This record gives sequence, structure tokens and C-alpha cells, in this order.
Amino acid sequence: MQDLWRLSAAEMAALISSKKVSAREAAAAALARLDAVNPKINAVVDHRPEDVLAQAGAIDAAIARGEDAGPLGGVPVTVKVNIDQQGFATTNGLKLQRDAIAKANSPVIDNLRKSGAVILGRTNCPAFSYRWFTTNLIHGDTKNPRDPGITPGGSSGGAGAAVAAGIGHIAHGTDIAGSIRYPAYACGVHGLRPTMGRIAAFNAALPERPIGPQISAVSGPLARTIGDIRIALAAMSARDYRDPWWVPAPLEGPAMPKRVAMCLNPDGLDPVPEVKAAVADAGKRLERAGWTVEEIADTPPLREAADLQTKLWLGDGYEAQLEAAEREGDPGALACLRGNRAKVYPFDLSKALTRRATLTREWLAFFEQYAVLLMPVSGELPFPDQLDRKDDASFTRVWHAQLPQIAIPFMGLPGLTVSTGLVGRVPVGVQLVSGRYREDLCLAAGEAIEAGGTPSAAIDPAG
Repeated sequence: MQDLWRLSAAEMAALISSKKVSAREAAAAALARLDAVNPKINAVVDHRPEDVLAQAGAIDAAIARGEDAGPLGGVPVTVKVNIDQQGFATTNGLKLQRDAIAKANSPVIDNLRKSGAVILGRTNCPAFSYRWFTTNLIHGDTKNPRDPGITPGGSSGGAGAAVAAGIGHIAHGTDIAGSIRYPAYACGVHGLRPTMGRIAAFNAALPERPIGPQISAVSGPLARTIGDIRIALAAMSARDYRDPWWVPAPLEGPAMPKRVAMCLNPDGLDPVPEVKAAVADAGKRLERAGWTVEEIADTPPLREAADLQTKLWLGDGYEAQLEAAEREGDPGALACLRGNRAKVYPFDLSKALTRRATLTREWLAFFEQYAVLLMPVSGELPFPDQLDRKDDASFTRVWHAQLPQIAIPFMGLPGLTVSTGLVGRVPVGVQLVSGRYREDLCLAAGEAIEAGGTPSAAIDPAG
């Protein structure tokens, strides 16, 4: 049982609940894997082995008493360093927040613990969680375990790298403009950005978030199987009164015809051939699985939604964000803010929110016709690491390529990255989008795509 870390969360939970493996053995295997590979990739930036083993011991004790340990009973998972975990600093990649010690757990941590999960460690993110690359001045660089020359993604780059390298069976991430979907894409795993309001969020250790993040930033899971994404979503989305945006929506919605809209080049993205090929291949896999796939020339507006989302994310309180970034001194954060100044400042919140209603209505009408939209995650294969800081042209190139990620949060829609394979040793994948609270449709289509290809598996970090 040395390679317990290779198992899916579902397999691990079944072994533990049937007493074939103890939660403590699973935790010990996860800690050993962390010790073996984390020094190469720096995915986990804070963990306490004694606490991990104590959590596991409590699960074993509950099972010994004949209690149900929960759907994730004893499964080691990681959480991003930007959510509150009691006794840990909620740094969000910032020296400025190294003393922001949480006195209570965020709803996500509490819900994972209630489901039986063992919190293994806290994963890295860029400063302020701003970028699609993961480096900061407090925790350092995170490397992609598949190829250290490419980004592990961001902002949940530590989450993507950890789960790809077998550090934990599920990773928690957050997403305001692709921060779950892109690390999943870059690291060759799956990642779900749920509907806004699906998973409760609150960090008591930090000030209340502005309205932009409140209505577009979400927590969600990354994992090596779509089945594990499904289990993690159910666990994370339990009720918590602390988030006034939380919605008690069912995890399964009404049946819909298995009709897919496939768009290879949404709103002038002009993807590279390898990305178009991945989307077309995923469409073929869906057809073989009994879905009707209709290629469409374009989607409802993406570029306008992406521009408005950028404003909602960076323009709301822009000067205060810039002042904080200057105090932090993080080059990537400053490049992000300064590079977008002309696009986001000054900011008219009322105008953005008014337009949000119109664009969301267009997208919801689209999803009356189709169960899911199949399109690229990014216009390019995962970028060379730190590409956005190379020069102005590279910065512009990165932001253009990420159009399909940035736009979707503006309407509060769910989006699922499905890893579909490799181009050489560089991962590629596709994005599935559906109507609000219809993660079930994304997951059903994702399972069909996954079943038609080579399953994602934990890997040893590349040299």
C-alpha cells in the first residue's frame, strides 16, 4: 500500500470506510509524498504533520465507533493559502498578510472537514491571487510538475501542481478569472469553477470583499478524476449562513437533451492549432458517447464580458489595490495592475452591473438551447513560466489568450476544465460551460470526454 497517494479520492474513501486502510495510513502516505516531491515544486507552503495525523486519528476513531466518516472520510486534501484555516495565516501570497492568523475556519474548510476530509496542507498562489503564474515574495515560486519551464497556472497554481504530483487527492482553489480552470489546464488535471453562490465563502481574518469579488469569485475543486470533482463539489457546497450569496440549489437539475454547442474560435480568440484540435477531439468523444454536437461559429459575447470582468476585478478600488501592491513590492502584481490601468480606471460600477444583467440574460437564453458549451480554456498551450513579465507584447498576448476564462465569471456561470491529453509533455484540455447551477451538465459531459481518452494520473515531477 506504499502508493496510496496514487488512488482517486473515491477509491481512498472506500478503502478507509471498509477498514482496509486506516485514515492514519492514508495521511502518512500523503505526508511522505509531500516530503518526497514538494521540495521540487513548492506547491504546499504551509503544513503541520502532527495536525494532519491528529485529524486522521479522529476519523479512525469515528469509524471504530461505527459512525459514518463521510463521503471524503480520511481523504487528504489541500487548500489554497487565501482562505481561512484556524491557526494558519491567510497570506494570499503576501508578506503584508503573514500575520493574518485565522481564528476560525472558512466555510470551505468547515464543509470539507464535515465531509471527513483531512486537510493536508496549504497551497501557493501569486501575490493577491492576481496572475496565471504562481510566484510571490513570501512563499516563492511554484513549478509545474510536468515541465518546470511552463507555468503551473494561477492563481491556484499550488493546487494544480499538488494534485498533479499526487500531494493530496483533491485540491481546493478559487477562481475569479480562471484561477481554478487554468492551473487544471496547465497541470493536466480537471478543475471546476462552480456557479457563483454554490459554495459559501467568508474570511473573517480579512476585510469584507468589494462587490466585484463577492459576485464573481468562487471556491471549487481540482482533481485527477471527474468523479472526484463531483464528490468534492457536493462536500464543499453545504450550507453556511456566513455567506449571504450562498444558494440552496440542488446538485442535480432537470433533465436536458444531451446537446452540445462546440465553438473552436469564440469571439476572435484565434486559438493555436493544438487547442482547436483538442476541442474538436473532445467533440468527437462526446459524439461517440451519445451526445449531439453542433459546431457554432460564435458564442454569446465573451470579449465584452471579459473586459467588464477585468474592470469588476481590478477596477473596483483600483487605487487602493495599486497602493497595496506597491507596499508589497511584488513585480508580478504591479505588472498586472499597471498593465491594465487604461482598461479598468476610472471604474463605473453601476454601468458594469447594469450591463451584467443584459449579458447574463443572453447567456442564459443560449443555455435554454444547449446543455453545455464546449470551447477552449485558453487560446494557447500553457505559457512559458512568467511570460506576462517578459515585455508589453507578452503581457498583451497572455491576457488575450485567457479570454474564455475571464469572461465566464462575469455572468456567474459554472466552467469545467477537462484535461484531454498532452502535446509532447505539455498538457492540453477543454472548457465546458453551462447555465447557472448546472454543474451537473458540465460534469456529465466531462465524464464522457474523460472516458474517451487516457485518464489523468499522478506524476513524478519532471526535472
